[in-house]
Amino acid sequence: MATVDLILESQPSLRKQGPDVSDILSKEDHDILVKELSDCDITDVLRNERDLVTHVIPVDDDPSLSPYTFRSIFIGTGLAAFGGAIAEMDYFKPQTIVFKTMVLAISSYMLGVSMQVVIPRSGWFRYLNPCPFNKKENAFIVIMASAGATSAMATEVIAIQSLFYKIVPNKVASLFLVTSNQFLGYFIAGLMTPILVYPSKMLYPSVLPVVSTLGAFHESRANKFTNHKQRRLFYIAVLAIFTWELFPEWIFPLLTGFSVFCLANPTSPDFTHLFGGTNGNEGLGFLSLSFDWQYISATWNPFAIPLRTQVSALIGYFFCIITLLAVYYNDFWSSKNLPFLSQDLFYENGTLYNQTLILNDKHEIDPTLLANQGLPYYAATWVASFLAVNMGLAATFTHLLLWNRDDLRLAWSWMSRDSLKKMQDGFNWRFWKPGKREAPADADIDPHYREMLKYREVPNAIYVISLLECFILAAAFLYKGSTMLPWWGLLVSVLLAAVFLLFFGALSAMTGITLITKPLAQVIGGLLLPGKPIANMFFVLFCHNSVNQGELYLRNLKIAQYTKLSPMAAFVAQLSGTFIGTNLNSVMSKSILTHQAATLLSVDGTDIWSGQKLRQFNWESIVLGGLGHELFTSGKRYQWVLWASGLGFLVPIPFWIIHRYYPKLRADYLYTPIILWFMGILGSGINSPLTMYFAVAWISQWFLRTRHPRWFARYNYILGGALDGGSAIMVSILGLIVGGLVGMSHPFPQWWGANQKGNYDRCVKTPS
Repeated sequence: MATVDLILESQPSLRKQGPDVSDILSKEDHDILVKELSDCDITDVLRNERDLVTHVIPVDDDPSLSPYTFRSIFIGTGLAAFGGAIAEMDYFKPQTIVFKTMVLAISSYMLGVSMQVVIPRSGWFRYLNPCPFNKKENAFIVIMASAGATSAMATEVIAIQSLFYKIVPNKVASLFLVTSNQFLGYFIAGLMTPILVYPSKMLYPSVLPVVSTLGAFHESRANKFTNHKQRRLFYIAVLAIFTWELFPEWIFPLLTGFSVFCLANPTSPDFTHLFGGTNGNEGLGFLSLSFDWQYISATWNPFAIPLRTQVSALIGYFFCIITLLAVYYNDFWSSKNLPFLSQDLFYENGTLYNQTLILNDKHEIDPTLLANQGLPYYAATWVASFLAVNMGLAATFTHLLLWNRDDLRLAWSWMSRDSLKKMQDGFNWRFWKPGKREAPADADIDPHYREMLKYREVPNAIYVISLLECFILAAAFLYKGSTMLPWWGLLVSVLLAAVFLLFFGALSAMTGITLITKPLAQVIGGLLLPGKPIANMFFVLFCHNSVNQGELYLRNLKIAQYTKLSPMAAFVAQLSGTFIGTNLNSVMSKSILTHQAATLLSVDGTDIWSGQKLRQFNWESIVLGGLGHELFTSGKRYQWVLWASGLGFLVPIPFWIIHRYYPKLRADYLYTPIILWFMGILGSGINSPLTMYFAVAWISQWFLRTRHPRWFARYNYILGGALDGGSAIMVSILGLIVGGLVGMSHPFPQWWGANQKGNYDRCVKTPS
C-alpha cells in the first residue's frame, strides 16, 4: 500500500483513475516507476564526493555491451584525425578554437546513431552494425578523439628550432621526440591510477557534465522517465545557446563584457585598467557582466566545480585585483613605463625588447651582447601574477602533505619491503596478458570502482616497459638532435614530471582546477641549465608536457570508470587516438613551416597565420631559461619570484595549525593553492567573464545544490554540458567561416555593439 500511495502522490493524474494502480499501469511500468521514485527521491543535500557519484551518475553496468565495433573505431579514428589536424593548425593561427570534450561527445553520439540508422542490420552488414549504438562505444570514441584532438608540444619546439634557430632535426629523430613525449606521461600516470583514479575522493568534477550527458543520451529501461526529461532539457539548452552565441561572438561582441563603468567614462585609462576586460590584455574586468558562455566556461565549467573550490578561487580573485593595482600604481619594477597587462619583453623605456641581439651563434646568451642591450623588463602585473602562480604551485605540495597525506601515502607504499617482494613474486613478463583486479578490503570502496572489478586491469608491466621504451627514444633524440639538454637533464625532468603528476594530479582530481606547471618547470630548468634557452625548452617539454598528458589520461580513465568502460578498452582508445593525432600534428606542422615560415617570423602575421604563440614560448625560454640567474636569483630585479616559491611552501601551515586548535573556524575548508593560484589569474587574457563565472557557480553549487538537491542531481551537470556543447559548436562554425581559421577573417561591420576600432566594452584603449 505504501508503494501505491507513493505513486499516486507523485502522479496526481492517476488518482482520478481510482486507487487501484494495477488497473492503470502494467506490472513492468509499475516496477519501473517505483524504482524511478525510490532512486531519485533526493531530499538531502549532496554533501560529499560519494553522494555526487552515486546520485548523479548511474552505478549500474551492462557487461554485455561492447565498445569494440566498426562504428566506434571508424568514428573515433575520424574525430581523432580531424581534431589533431585542426588543433595543430590552430597553434599557428591568430584566433583560437578549442575542441571541448563535450563537442566530441555530441558529435560522436550523432554520428553513431546515424550509422546505426543508415547501415542495414541484415546479412554481412550485421558486422558493421551489430547492435544499437551504446554508451560504451560513445565513451570509447570520446576518449580516442580527445586524445587525438591536441597539438603535440614537441611539434611546437621543433617549429621554434626551425624558425628562430635554423635547426631542423631529421625525420626519424623528430618522430622519436614526438612519440616519446606524447606517450611518456600516460605510462607515468598509469602507475598512479590506484591513487588518482579509483577513490571517490578523486572526483574529477570537470568530467561530470560529459558523463551525465552520455548517461542521458543512452536511455536504459530502468530510468526512462528521468532520461527523457534530461534529454529534453539538453536539446533545448543546446539549441538556445547555439543560437545565442552568434551575438556575443560575432554580431554583438559588447556582450562579452558589458561594463557600466566603461560606458559611463569611456576616456579614463584607470577605468580601463580596473573595469575593462573584453579584449586581450585590456584590464581586470571587475564587475563586468559577460553574456558569452564560451568565455564564461572557457577554462572551467562553473556548473561542475565544487563550492569549496569556488570559495577559495573567489578569495584569490579579490586579492589578485588588489595586488595588481597596488603593484602598478606604486610603480614597482618601473611599471608605469610599461603596459598595464602584457607578456612581452621590454626595454626600460617601454619599447619591445629584441631578444635575438643577445644570442651568439651557438644560440646561447652572450654576456657581452647582454651587457650592450641590458636586461629585459616584464610588465609589473605579469611579474606579480607569475609570483602568485609560483606560490600556488609550491603550496600544493605542503597543502596535500598536511591535509591528504594518507591519500598520497599509497603512492610510496610500493617501496616497502613486503610490496617489493610481492611485486617480484607476482611480476608477469607476459605483459600482453592483462591482470585481474583484486577487490580491496575497504568497506567504503567507490561504488563505480566496485562495478569495474569484473574487468581486467592494464598490468603495471605494460606501463613500466613502455615507460622505459619512451625514455630510450627520448635519449636517442638527445643524442642525435641539437637540444643542448644533457642526459641527466632528461632524467631530472622526467622524475619531476612524476612528482608533479602525483601532487597536481591529485589537486586537479579533487578540486577540478588544473594548475599549469610550465612556469615552475621553466624556472627549475633555468637554474639547472643557465644560459641555454633551447635546453630549457626541452626540459619543459619532458616535464610539463608529460604532466599534461598524464592528467589527460587520468581524466579519461575516470570517464571510463564512470561509464563502466574497461581499463584495457580505455588504454587502447587513448593510445590509438594519440598515435593518429600525433601523426597528423607532425604532417600539418611540417607543411605549415614549409609554406608559411616568412609569415610566422613576422611580428604581425596575417589574419590567417601567426607565430605569436611560438614567439611567446621562445621569449619565455630565453628569459626564464637563459636569464634566470640574472633576473630571478637573490639580489636581482625579480628575486621575489623565486622567493615566492619558498614562501608558498609555508602558506598552508598556519591554516593547518588554526584548524587543529580551532576546528570550528573551518580553516580546512580552504584550498591554499587555489587561493594563491587565483591571485595571478588576471595577469593576461580576457578577464570580463569572471564576475559572471562566479555568479553562475554560486547559483549552481550553493543555491541549487542546497535548496533544490533533486533538481541539482538530475539536471545540473546536464545543463552545464549542454551550454558547453552548444556554444563550442557555434564558436567552431564561426571560427571556420568568419574567424580566419580557413581563409580571411570577416569581423562584423562597425556599430555601437561591435567596436572593431577599439575595445568592445568601449573602454579607452591603452598600450599592451
